[in-house]
Amino acid sequence: MIRKNRLPLIYAVLAAALFGSSAPAAKILLTHIDPVTLGALFYLGSGAGLLVYMWIVRLSGKDRHTMEASLSRSDIPSVAGVVLFGGILAPMVLMVSLQHTPSATASLLLNFEPVATMILAVLFFHEAVDRRIILALGLITASCLILSYDPTAAWGISIAALGILLACIFWSLDNNISRNVAAKDPIHVVTIKGVIAGMVMLAIAFTMGEAIPAPSIAVIAMCVGFFSYGGITSVLFLWALRGLGTARTGAILALSPFFGVVIALFIFPDPLGTTFFVALPVMAVGAYLLMTEHHSHSHHHTPKFHEHRHSHDDLHHDHVHMGFEPAISASGEHSHPHQHEEVTHDHPHKPDLHHRHEHK
Repeated sequence: MIRKNRLPLIYAVLAAALFGSSAPAAKILLTHIDPVTLGALFYLGSGAGLLVYMWIVRLSGKDRHTMEASLSRSDIPSVAGVVLFGGILAPMVLMVSLQHTPSATASLLLNFEPVATMILAVLFFHEAVDRRIILALGLITASCLILSYDPTAAWGISIAALGILLACIFWSLDNNISRNVAAKDPIHVVTIKGVIAGMVMLAIAFTMGEAIPAPSIAVIAMCVGFFSYGGITSVLFLWALRGLGTARTGAILALSPFFGVVIALFIFPDPLGTTFFVALPVMAVGAYLLMTEHHSHSHHHTPKFHEHRHSHDDLHHDHVHMGFEPAISASGEHSHPHQHEEVTHDHPHKPDLHHRHEHK
């Protein structure tokens, strides 16, 4: 049986694997679909797929509100930020920049996203990161640089190259803002992001005069978006955020280029180059450091009232249910507003929903 504290790590690794698989799929689809239209279909697929899922859940008579916390009016700024930076600005800037940047240069520059995510998490969101995490991210980033290195490609930092770095910053903002809604139902967050971002990008693609793809190709692109680009991948990412924090989740997501290379081998039968075997042990060490981190010290929890998915088998949820409808049971995972009392204790933890304290 999988230990509960391992689930966020599993969610993050699965998100990295699914996101990595979108790269070779996009490579094939770009031969049939213009780039901005493809991005729009990816997001529309993620949003539409999750809408269908919620419709099926409702028809089955299940109530997600007893399992996950619903979005509230106070979450609107965060959701708007996720949609704007991660769903619209980042892909749009990237698509425009890619048209004027060599592919090898673009691959290298895109590795800046997890670095930017950690920098923002530490400097602006005050997330605790020790040397082990910094070293792990450094090794994973180095392995990505090795994987994407092409000595024969053209080089030079241009406006377009700076545009790719700007797209990485936009995505890092998306990653960090997402922590504000990580406690809420990820299905709702990702659905809103997918539908709005997809419609905006589709309108932009239309004004740019991009061609409308064949319906069969469009459906395939939307399926890729649902499984690999934004739908299930983003839900897993938000679940991982709950237990790992932004910096660690972003670092694990940086493993996606490696998964992309492995998956591409089954689609494009190209022989593995030397760079793959050089990058593999570097990435393996970085991943090992992330997944075996043990962080423990005496820390103080201030009184807090909030709502999120939880169970009563851990250190922070020993409250009694009073005044809630019978549908909410103290056994198993559920969601409802609850009060955390003030406490000081010592146990292994990461910057999850209950441990976003500063380290002095």
